[in-house]
Amino acid sequence: MERIILFDGDCNFCDQSVQFIIERDPKKNFKFASLQSDIGKELLNKYDAPDDLNSFVLIENKNCYFKSSAVLLVCKNLKGVWKIPFVLLVIPKPIRDFIYGIIAKNRYKWFGKKESCMLPSTEERERFL
Repeated sequence: MERIILFDGDCNFCDQSVQFIIERDPKKNFKFASLQSDIGKELLNKYDAPDDLNSFVLIENKNCYFKSSAVLLVCKNLKGVWKIPFVLLVIPKPIRDFIYGIIAKNRYKWFGKKESCMLPSTEERERFL
């Protein structure tokens, strides 16, 4: 089963999140692409994502998940205690996405914006599309 995470390649918080996931995904369940990349745009188009999408995205089992749902479904597949946040899916999506929206809206202000993309290590490179 292929799982692809699309993330904002300009966002420091998103970059740190990708590094966090890589460190806690020893089975290499996830592949990654930035929203701004050609493959990212192609996948968003394939899954009829909104044109103005600026969100963390998970593509899994031919389904596309956005915002808090994507984050929590990723947690389900991480090792250790990082699986626990998955239970937050019981909270209604509008409430979860409202909180997600606050973080997303302020991510550049709180965490900064990247001037250039990160360069993955040789080992990590195979996980990026």
